[in-house]
This record gives sequence, C-alpha cells and structure tokens, in this order.
Amino acid sequence: MGEAARRTIQLVRKHAAKFGTITADNGTEFHAYKQIEKATGVNFYFATPHHAWERGTNENTNGLIRQYLPKRTSMARVTQWDCNRIAKKLNTRPRKRYDYDTPEERFHAA
Repeated sequence: MGEAARRTIQLVRKHAAKFGTITADNGTEFHAYKQIEKATGVNFYFATPHHAWERGTNENTNGLIRQYLPKRTSMARVTQWDCNRIAKKLNTRPRKRYDYDTPEERFHAA
C-alpha cells in the first residue's frame, strides 16, 4: 500500500463521523481504493469518465486553484508551504453553495 493510501486511511479514521462515502475520479491515486474501503468501512464511488458534473464541487475547487496556479504552471517550484497557503485561502473563502459559509466552517460544524 502506498503512502497516499495510508494517509487517506489516517484522515478517514480521524474524521470518521464526517465520511459517508468518497466519490473519486479515475486517477491512479485511487488504485488502492479497495484497501481504503476495507480499512475504513467507507465505500468509494467513481465518477464516469468525462462527466465532470458528477463531481461539481471538485471541479469548482479546481477552477479556484487555477487562480493561484494557472494551467501549464510547472509544479517543480511549488512548495508544500505554497500548497498550504493556497489551501488555507480556499478553505476560509465563503462559498455560495454553503450559503456563504466557508468550507472550514462547514467542516467543523458537521
């Protein structure tokens, strides 16, 4: 099992009450989904290829990330500090879909 799968298991276990299911795209980072399901009891569902609307919030978030990292930006010089800074900005940004609460507020309220 890879590091990504181990980290996913840790996060799901830490916040078990917040997970009903996980909907993922078909990327290679989810190849260990059966191991994650077995370890956590949380079922995975996969979006149909080329059906971005099945993952609406994810696609919206990708668009917001592009404000900081435009397409074709080399990730070679993007540091973990940069990623943490972008995540903090996005997680504390009010969203219409959450009645203008922030993702962080919704996470802690659940």
